[in-house]
Formats: sequence, structure tokens, C-alpha cells
Amino acid sequence: MSLAHQDRLARWHRHLAHERRRSPHTVRAYVASAGRLLDFLTAHHGAVPGDAALSALPAAELRAFLAHRRSQGIGNVSTARELSAVRAFLAFIGGEDAQVPVLRGPAVKKGLPRPISPDEVIALAEDVSENARAPWIAARDWAVLLLLYGCGLRISEALSLKGRDVPAGETLRVTGKRGKTRIVPILPQVREALADYARACPFAPGADEPLFRGARGGPLDPAIIRKAVREARRRLMLPERTSPHALRHSFATHLLGRGADLRSLQELLGHASLSSTQIYTQVDAAHLLDIYRNAHPRA
Repeated sequence: MSLAHQDRLARWHRHLAHERRRSPHTVRAYVASAGRLLDFLTAHHGAVPGDAALSALPAAELRAFLAHRRSQGIGNVSTARELSAVRAFLAFIGGEDAQVPVLRGPAVKKGLPRPISPDEVIALAEDVSENARAPWIAARDWAVLLLLYGCGLRISEALSLKGRDVPAGETLRVTGKRGKTRIVPILPQVREALADYARACPFAPGADEPLFRGARGGPLDPAIIRKAVREARRRLMLPERTSPHALRHSFATHLLGRGADLRSLQELLGHASLSSTQIYTQVDAAHLLDIYRNAHPRA
């Protein structure tokens, strides 16, 4: 690899790791994608491309690179990731003058969301709470996780709640994507968890201030909850799919399995279209098939 390539990749690595603060896995993947693009263009042109050429790379050459990668056997998901990575690299090299080709990536079929069992949900929430660094943080994490599973909230929705949103009745007003609000019923256990947290929190939130606080009093970063769930998942040896968002998936799948209709589920989840909710019918069918295969004597 030429010194020019090495220099570009080193700068790209520093940008991702220190300025963008991407995960080590993402940094490795994005640097590897950039390296493959540079190698392809050098072989294609017979010379090392300069920064000016990279910042104005024609769409045809980017398509040729992706076709080359497809010929090496990568699938649609990997191709889509490769396209995203090299477009980000070209934008970095070109800066404000970059003319990054706009290409439509390959169609990627979304995988089915995978629920976890109610027992696993409770074990997870208890473990996260028990391993918190302070009693009020234990109450906070317990309340957040119960909101995700008990009300089907996205983590961003739970952490956007304000002090005024602590429910006094049986419903909770939630602001979802694109500012759309919805009303969701709230179980007594969830309402009690929120009340316990509000009493324990040393940073009493005002009506318009964030309800959930970090250790120093600022708004709670979702990465803190994700990290706590990840560590609990490892301690409990739960499936890799166990994440804060998996609790929302589990809420939807378990309700559907108990007879909830799709329209009601759509409203509870805050989906703009019914097609987003219909995927849970496939999840429920897949779950039943798993049970059949594991339990039926002829399966």
C-alpha cells in the first residue's frame, strides 16, 4: 500500500475514533472499506488517485467498485454497509468541496424483531437495578426499563419525558417520532416505579426539565442504559439480541400473542403506518413455529 493510502487511512481512523467517537468495531470496518476502495481505484486507473479525484469520484466508478465487491461474494447487507462507509470516507476526504455520488443501495430485507420472554425481561431489569452504583440510579434504571417493556416506548421517548409527565392517572402522554404525541395506558407497576424514582432522585426535575437524570444531574444519555443492559445480558447469559429496543419488541409481541389487534398495537407503538406493525404478526408466527419444533414429538 502506498504512503498516500496509508496517510489517508490514518487520518480517516483518527477522525472516526477521536472526532466522531465511533466504536472500535465501526472504526475497523470503515477503515477497511476505505482501504478496499483505494486499492480498487489504484488498480483500475494504474495510479494512486489524489484527494481532488476522490472528492469528485464519478458515480460510475463507485458502481464499478460495488460490482467488484459483489463479485467477491458479499450480500446485500454487506454491500449496503460498504456503500455507506465509502461515501462517508469520500465526504471526509473532500470536505466542504466533496461531490459524493448519490447511489441507491441494494434492497435489504429487514430481519424480524426478536422478543425475549417476560421472565427474561424481569431478570434483566432486576440485574441492572441491583448493579447500579447508587440507590436512586437503581430506581431510575428500573423505571426506564419498565417503561420500555410495560408501555412499549422507544428509549428516546422514555428519556425525553419531562418532570410534568410523571403520571398521576392511568395514562401517559408520549412524544414520538416527528413530534407525534400519543396516549398509552400505564400499568400500576410502571406508575409506582416512576413515583419511586421521582422521590429518590436527588435532582428534582422541574415541569419542563428532563425526568431522567445522569449521575451528575444532566439529561440521561441512552448509551448509559444500553451499556447497563449489555453488561446485565452478559452476566445473565441472555441472548445477544437482548437490548433496550428488544423490550419494546417484546411488549408488542406479547400483546399480540394475547389477542391485541393490529390497529390498537399500531396506536400503542406510535407507528405511522400499519405495515410497520404487521411485522409482529410474522414474529408471533415464527415464535409459534419455534414452540412447535421444540415441543412436538414429530417435529
